[in-house]
Amino acid sequence: MTHRVLWVTATHPPSGGGMATSSDRISRGLADEGVIVDIVHLTGRAGPWSISRHRHGRVVQAPIGEDPEEAMRRAWSVLQADAATDEVTHVVGFGGTLPLVAAPVYAAWIDVPLLTLLRGADLETGVFSLRRRAALDDAVTRSARVCVVAADAARRLQALHPEVAIEHVANGIDHTSWTATAADIARAAAWRAATVPADRRVLGLVGQLKAKKGVVDLLDAIVAAGTAGSFHLALIGDIEPAVAGWLGERSEAVELSWSHEAFLDRWDLLARYPAFDLVAVPSIHDGMPNVALEAAALGLPLLASDAGGLADLVEDGISGVTFRAADRRGLTAAVARAAALTPADLERLGRGATKAAAAFDQQTETARYLAILDATRATR
Repeated sequence: MTHRVLWVTATHPPSGGGMATSSDRISRGLADEGVIVDIVHLTGRAGPWSISRHRHGRVVQAPIGEDPEEAMRRAWSVLQADAATDEVTHVVGFGGTLPLVAAPVYAAWIDVPLLTLLRGADLETGVFSLRRRAALDDAVTRSARVCVVAADAARRLQALHPEVAIEHVANGIDHTSWTATAADIARAAAWRAATVPADRRVLGLVGQLKAKKGVVDLLDAIVAAGTAGSFHLALIGDIEPAVAGWLGERSEAVELSWSHEAFLDRWDLLARYPAFDLVAVPSIHDGMPNVALEAAALGLPLLASDAGGLADLVEDGISGVTFRAADRRGLTAAVARAAALTPADLERLGRGATKAAAAFDQQTETARYLAILDATRATR
């Protein structure tokens, strides 16, 4: 039975971060299985309005500019004018405040089931936000299913909405394509030889490098643990001012070696990951970070908090070194343990990380979403 999904998102790959990667992966996975996916991008990028057709359906580019309310209204008019709502079987709201506002309205007006796919930030910031809480609660209560990426998120959201059907569907990864080639490994080795002092262990941090992602806490912990001379910190992604300020003011004094590269496409990261000894994900709160899955699938141990889906992926002493989210003392102790790992320890933890990541499979993820579409389809 063919489904036609109206996919409402505020993300925009390839540079939209982990949410954009997940939105693109899930929607493409469904399209590969025969689902027609019409995408509405409520995008913050400047540009013209457009509607185009691709093999998986339509794509409406809807720049929000300074008037997101008008963008949501106009997107509906564009869809109606193109007759793009006639065969829709479901509306999906994928992450972010605007889809949480627009998708329930579109679903009600088309008279089809609403599926809400929450990411980590949607729950963690939404439930405590004076501005976003109403939109979050409205979308959740109107949904035929709410899908979250972490077991703990499912438990906490169910406690707030016991009447709502909530599904834990973890992020997946395509293990058949996500591999480092010999050329990737050679490029990584060349980067390490040119960038990293010979006596340093490489600790990689990838993505949005923000204080609320625990990056400043990690920097403080490296100093508190007395391990600044043990690590080279490889930073890849956008650095917020608080992190840049710490590095500019303190790194030289504490003899912390570090490097920074701006955003890299995830496929370009395959020429960096093999140069790392560990990947750090010190999140204070999170969903299921794609970077953690990608690193683990390549056999890299993780220095990670237990925030969100990280608790589902990383087991202390088996696939990495863990600590309680927002526990500064625990983070400092974890950093000290990571610095003390032997090459044999790193190899053992890397094997454990690969084994753990194997359970997070893109084909399984797609099958779960297909089953949810089947279970919620309404007759019209």
